[in-house]
Amino acid sequence: MQGLYTAIIAGFFISFLGGSRVQIGGPTAAFVTIIYGIVKNPDYGFDGLIVATIMAGVILIIMGLCRFGSLIKYIPYTITTGFTAGIAVTLAVGQLKDFMGLRIASVPSEFLDKIQSYASHIHTINTYALAIGLLALAIHIIWPWLVSKLPAPVSSIADKLPASLLAIIITTVVTLFLNGDQVVVATIGSSYQNVSNALPKLSVPTVNLAMIRSLISPAFTIAILAGIESLLSCVVSDGMIGSKHRSNMELIAQGTGNIFSALFGGIPATGAIARTAANVKNGGRTPIAGIVHSITLVLVLVLLMPLAKLIPMPALAAVLIMVAYNMCGWREFVRLLKSSPKSDILVLLATFFLTVIFDLVVAIEVGIVLAAILFMKRMSDVTTMQGWNYLDDGEDDENDMDNLSYKKVPRGVAVYEIIGPMFFAATDKFLDVTTAEHGQIKIVIIRIRGVPAMDVTALHSLEGLYDTCKKKGIKLLFSHVQDQPYHTMDKAGFIQQLGETNFRKNIDDALDYATSLLAQN
Repeated sequence: MQGLYTAIIAGFFISFLGGSRVQIGGPTAAFVTIIYGIVKNPDYGFDGLIVATIMAGVILIIMGLCRFGSLIKYIPYTITTGFTAGIAVTLAVGQLKDFMGLRIASVPSEFLDKIQSYASHIHTINTYALAIGLLALAIHIIWPWLVSKLPAPVSSIADKLPASLLAIIITTVVTLFLNGDQVVVATIGSSYQNVSNALPKLSVPTVNLAMIRSLISPAFTIAILAGIESLLSCVVSDGMIGSKHRSNMELIAQGTGNIFSALFGGIPATGAIARTAANVKNGGRTPIAGIVHSITLVLVLVLLMPLAKLIPMPALAAVLIMVAYNMCGWREFVRLLKSSPKSDILVLLATFFLTVIFDLVVAIEVGIVLAAILFMKRMSDVTTMQGWNYLDDGEDDENDMDNLSYKKVPRGVAVYEIIGPMFFAATDKFLDVTTAEHGQIKIVIIRIRGVPAMDVTALHSLEGLYDTCKKKGIKLLFSHVQDQPYHTMDKAGFIQQLGETNFRKNIDDALDYATSLLAQN
């Protein structure tokens, strides 16, 4: 019942205040491990879960006010595609017990254990349940095709009836005839004996400072998981409806929903990707759909629970299997496998398999770290350092004061060109700038017009280069330093160390200055 209360209360606030037009909030499987760990702890119990959920709600609101939601744009497309497909597979596999009517007392939560459990209980398959599930799937597939073949006035009306609702109605009627006086096909009522029509009541948990301190870590875990999953759900739904969500407002809505959910006996909530996808697939385009979803659950809870108990579990499983199919984006997944660079394919597959085998949090963490490492590798590969005879990219002309193709470099001067970001992964490219082979070199000019950014590791390497040149009596000059590298050097005192006169505005100025220095000697 706590899950139903959460879907009603948190779902309402997430839709009413949220930054997505189609987000459907509620409890998700991602929280199972966290909830279990808190509730089973004798020091916490269910009160501890309520306190942790309220704390997580406060953290989410603070994150939204601090505009942390905008960080979602830094998650690569391969990660969102991989975890969406992974969730779809997990969702579909999770329905096989009810779809086939397998007699399993407790289905394991882990994917591989779940597959093993299904395999060991395959002999318990219920052919009646399987038939109901297949009937529901057939209705899902045939109904849209049938509607498209109807005359225009009729099809426009029939199109308003979702295939999922029609499948539920028809299979419920069939199940009533099959079951008779005994349960042949499992229903909501036979599967969940404690379902009642009681409305949730406000309950304030008993709390103390020691409990708050001990629950800080679980609260942050809930908040981070809720924030990531809800924002990624927003990203997925944006792609489905061609809209753009407000990520910071979504975090505030998630926090508010979790606080009120906990106060009425609910559990942690987030944006549910599967339910949001189902909302979109059935025509939802505004927040009203989510609000109606919550109101409908209240009406079902209060008025229609006796009828809702008659809904067959295989039909519900079939609905969710279709949702999984519609959200998986397998065509896009295959396209990325065929057309993407190997590094992107690695991120895609890693995120997919980690989502399936472990969970969404692990998949996103590893996926982001892997994508970041591969991105740095790419940036390192494009960062180059070459001698003065480097020819530009063809966009320069003879009137460009920085075009080396038309410059005369005096004897005793070496010019090096660095192109690309200078950061820790690329330092090996310019650590080898030595003057051992230039016995007559008196001045080295480092031209960094093509360096848009520099980090402290690269700066440390330049400081080492300066020390080497100083020991060998070589003058070090820099040409055309852009704003960010200049600010980094200035803040670290490197410009003061070399002397501001050794930083020239362009290569012409640097060569003229080098010529004057040679003339003085």
